Amino acid sequence: MTLRYSTDIVIFGGGIAGLWLLNRLKNEGYHPLLVETEFLGGGQTFASQGIIHGGLKYALGGSFTEAANAIASMPKAWQQCLKGNGDVDLTGVLILSDNYYMWSDGSLRSKLKTFLGSKSLAGRVHSLEREQYPEFFKNNVIDGTLYELPDFVIDSSSLVKKLRDNVSTVSPPIFSIEKDNYHFTKDGDISNYSLVLNSDNQEIVIEAERFIFCAGEGNAELIAQTNIQSVKAQVRPLHMVYLKSSQLPRVFVHCVGDNFSLTPKLTITSHADQQGQTVWYLGGELAEAGVRKNQSEQLKVAKNLVRKLFPRLDTSAAEWDSFIINRAEANIGNNYRPDDAYLLSEANIITAWPTKLTLTPSLADKVVNALRSDSVTASTSNGAINALSELLAQPGLAQNYWD
Repeated sequence: MTLRYSTDIVIFGGGIAGLWLLNRLKNEGYHPLLVETEFLGGGQTFASQGIIHGGLKYALGGSFTEAANAIASMPKAWQQCLKGNGDVDLTGVLILSDNYYMWSDGSLRSKLKTFLGSKSLAGRVHSLEREQYPEFFKNNVIDGTLYELPDFVIDSSSLVKKLRDNVSTVSPPIFSIEKDNYHFTKDGDISNYSLVLNSDNQEIVIEAERFIFCAGEGNAELIAQTNIQSVKAQVRPLHMVYLKSSQLPRVFVHCVGDNFSLTPKLTITSHADQQGQTVWYLGGELAEAGVRKNQSEQLKVAKNLVRKLFPRLDTSAAEWDSFIINRAEANIGNNYRPDDAYLLSEANIITAWPTKLTLTPSLADKVVNALRSDSVTASTSNGAINALSELLAQPGLAQNYWD
């Protein structure tokens, strides 16, 4: 038995980018639905440190790069959404820290002072007097300078729940599909694709004006399945580290190394596990260089680095662990990541990556503009979503890596 449905937009991928697009396109008047093969927030989403930044760290080479320019307006876009005044409603999303900090040791003080006082950064970055330091830095930083950045940190789990709940009506447009139980067919000379699901001994065919592949690392498999030729995927791995203890203070800081680099020596964000313990989540150069190390080697390097940076901090009671996660993005042919969110259209498929969490609003803008440019019109009803709600289950939420 074959059941056939049609709608305007089908989104693949239940991470932040896919869920954000679902919200944005619904607000634009479309009737989008989203499919996910595993859990909402899995993969890169819950591996994110949650930093919403305006590109300052990309300017550490001494001037603003294309990446820095592309990302500069993003904090404002996020803030508007968090206040309920943006394209997507993020009111109630947990903000872990309203400020982010950058700490440099004494050897870089004069160079940083000159750069951060430049015209391009005037009013955006402030060096703090020691009496202005948050308590942790007063007690644990011996030398160097602390800067307050116009960046902030959100809780990824809270964000995913909000984006899901925004669209959780009587018939939520979010569906779970099994990884090996779907394929695509091509509609003859029209060159448009349809999605075919095998469910409970019946075939479900979903036709759409546009399929949007927004599944992070999963985009590579979707590209292979459809054999589209115009876009390629790449991954860049990270070996992330976390430590957790009830005695850890909450810290949000980039630790700049001995020379200017696009990647800080260490980036720390603080979270909470299910038992209420503080989790320090460690990224930056530590995570990038760590992909060549096994877990034992990576944890040894991480412990030594934390001890060197904060010699007064007692981490003897902390539990340490690490994992490798791939950053998925478009392969633009130069061995680097794209500077901005990226999408490319072929037939009735849009393949998209936000490139970074911060750039998610930019990706949504690009998708909306692409749909308008191609005169993709909204469906007149929720018929497909209502029918599929009787046939397909809802995906659950992923867990944080430290839980």
